[in-house]
Amino acid sequence: MQTIKQTGRWKPLILATLLALVPTSAQLAPDLGGADDEIRIGNTMPYTGPLAAFAAIGRAEGAYFDMINERGGINGRKIKFNSYDDNANPRTALERTRDLVEKENVLLMFGAFGTPGNLATRAYLNDNKVPQLFVASADEEWAHPKKFPWTMGWQPTFRAEGRIYANYIQASYSDRKIAVLWQNDQFGRDLFLGLQEGLGATADRIVADIAIEADMSIDAQVDILKNSGAEVLVLNCAPAISARAIRRAAEMDWHPVLVLVNAAASIANALRPAGLQNAVGVISTSFLKDAGDTTWKEDPAIKAWLAFMDKYYPDGDREDAYALFGYAAAETLMQVLTQCGNDLSRENIMHAATHLPDTTTLPLVLPGIKIGTSPTDYQAMKGMRLVQFDGKMYKLLPE
Repeated sequence: MQTIKQTGRWKPLILATLLALVPTSAQLAPDLGGADDEIRIGNTMPYTGPLAAFAAIGRAEGAYFDMINERGGINGRKIKFNSYDDNANPRTALERTRDLVEKENVLLMFGAFGTPGNLATRAYLNDNKVPQLFVASADEEWAHPKKFPWTMGWQPTFRAEGRIYANYIQASYSDRKIAVLWQNDQFGRDLFLGLQEGLGATADRIVADIAIEADMSIDAQVDILKNSGAEVLVLNCAPAISARAIRRAAEMDWHPVLVLVNAAASIANALRPAGLQNAVGVISTSFLKDAGDTTWKEDPAIKAWLAFMDKYYPDGDREDAYALFGYAAAETLMQVLTQCGNDLSRENIMHAATHLPDTTTLPLVLPGIKIGTSPTDYQAMKGMRLVQFDGKMYKLLPE
């Protein structure tokens, strides 16, 4: 069972004063999220607003839990997935999270999207010892077990991803100038920092970089980057802006090596809007199999994924990497809950989440990439692979 509340359809929580936002344990309802007949899970997602493309993550997660419920649930308990729209607004994310914890009595928060929103809710959830699991953000902030023991990320970090691109550029295009279009938020800054760190002494090859907001027009910025003489363009921004940048570069007959961050690499939400012909050769990273890659045509996990989409998420796009992301993240949570057995206390959930064996594999994760955690290691996903778009699908590059 899933509930999605969207800002455009539901009146937002009206707070009389900012004081109402101050976390307080006394306001919390009892820990009822692990009742005998159901497991209540909370989530916030940008179902509306400039980052609404990522809403496919939440929809796929809800569909996955529907599938689990049809198969009998987890240890005999059905999943109730309450996913609320936060419009990618940190204040709204905090309001929605408090509502989920104090009114819906969720046992845990899972897979909430975005760095700003999760930063806004982290102190509240940790103060009240509510698990904040597998945050849908690659920031390094989700791996501080001593300071925030109830918060855990899932995917590889933006900063590590930036270093991967730097290594690739150094190995393949060591003599070329680099331009970067980056989103002016924590996501954009972290990845840009990783790129600079990876380039090291050669970071001066970045001849132009422009910071942008998530909802702005960027034609003039792309013009400036082209005029810098750069031959490599790193797009470190949201899917919609990345699509416009790729299309604008093609319109200007500018054909740099295109590097597109994993968060924006969706064929459905970035490359197709950009024009697939304009995106041929795009370099990105992945840790999940691409359902469109013929390499996995006979792969049992991809066959199961396609069957899942047909039955439980028929309105979803098979080429949407965010739907694949949501499914795989939900699989990870199911492993944690299964490990808990009949003890669904919040403490035991965190114990299970922090004791995923480093041999853990998920069917949709690329071969060789493991998932593992410990009480001192909250970085679950252990790697990424470089991929290149050939006009139809992403193909793995040689290691």
